[in-house]
Amino acid sequence: MFPFKSLLSILFIALSVVDASPLRRDASMATLRFAARVNARDSTLNIAAADRARAQTMVHAGSTSKRAGSSSVSITNSVVDYTAQVGVGSPATEYTLLIDTGSSNTWIGASAPYKPTDTSVDTGDTFSVSYGSGSVSGEEYLDTVTLGSGLVITGQSIGVAKSSQGFSGVDGILGVGPTDLTQGTVSNVQSVPTVTDNLYSKGIISTETLGIYFAPPSSSSTGELTFGGSDSSKTTSSVNYVPLTTTSPASNYWGIDQSIAYGSFTILSETAGIVDTGTTLILIATDAFTQYQLATGAIMDVNTGFLMITSDQYAKLQTLTFKIGDNSYGLTPNAQIWPRSLNTDIGGSSNNIYLVIADIGSNSGSGLDFINGYSFLQRFYSVFDTTNHRVGFATTSYTDAVTN
Repeated sequence: MFPFKSLLSILFIALSVVDASPLRRDASMATLRFAARVNARDSTLNIAAADRARAQTMVHAGSTSKRAGSSSVSITNSVVDYTAQVGVGSPATEYTLLIDTGSSNTWIGASAPYKPTDTSVDTGDTFSVSYGSGSVSGEEYLDTVTLGSGLVITGQSIGVAKSSQGFSGVDGILGVGPTDLTQGTVSNVQSVPTVTDNLYSKGIISTETLGIYFAPPSSSSTGELTFGGSDSSKTTSSVNYVPLTTTSPASNYWGIDQSIAYGSFTILSETAGIVDTGTTLILIATDAFTQYQLATGAIMDVNTGFLMITSDQYAKLQTLTFKIGDNSYGLTPNAQIWPRSLNTDIGGSSNNIYLVIADIGSNSGSGLDFINGYSFLQRFYSVFDTTNHRVGFATTSYTDAVTN
């Protein structure tokens, strides 16, 4: 999720670094852990509206693209986004970057200024990227990027912002989406390699695969980004894969085909959509959203833009099942609600119960009829496999946990 115009950063939970070196290291994996923060939103824009704006930008973008694709970097949940500390230059200056599978440009300069070093090379090219709730433009550089111990990329293409809108409290974006999403964003080149591309081409990882682990914010608020593989210590099942969708515009991103059922009633027949870390909620087509709202008896809360239910309705809430390939992934009633401990961070009342299912803003048949965002991904481990053109999911200890 891209941040709103102002993010008030407050300490949510702090975890000390277990070890200065990675917890595990082999030819392709390394794990780091950092502290976690929560950010309160700007009262002028709610999460549902920002998610919907992002979704509609994707639906109407018309870009041509494909996907992205073992070492691990921890990421922290800031309620509306996930961030990682990324070093740029040598010696490195650390920047706080949003982790986004729905975009592919890596850039800095929204907050802390870029500090050139001997490794900095101004390419003379310019870059410009528009997002659902923000935009950025500036100059393109080549520089050394450090994602963690053992994850040092020389000559990585990065943008340095001269102008940015919609970003506050962060320094930029670590784009880990499909490489083709960079097409048309940098002058004089067709596309630019992502950090994943360069990790693979330089032999730092053995396969272009990205594993992502999120935990509910009311638990530990930490996550793990694994380049080059998946972390079996974070899963409670095998990873089940499905091929990427061929339906546009979902095929421009990390797109898959799925159907959704509430209880035994199908509210969205099999259709194309995407899996996206940059979206906080779970967005579904307007016609499916209407059916979900009627089935749950929820009402729209004008303060938050979220659906809201009573305690009695929560007690009757049924499982929301996502059928992806031959496997079904069920969101329990607790997984369908916003963490009540964070209600006030979205402008809500601490005593209310809000649902994390939201309207994508267009009816089914658009070619991008759902977005499985963070609210889905915090319950299932996800793997984005460029090499084999597929996405995979596995259960975790949080799949059925009662944390919200």
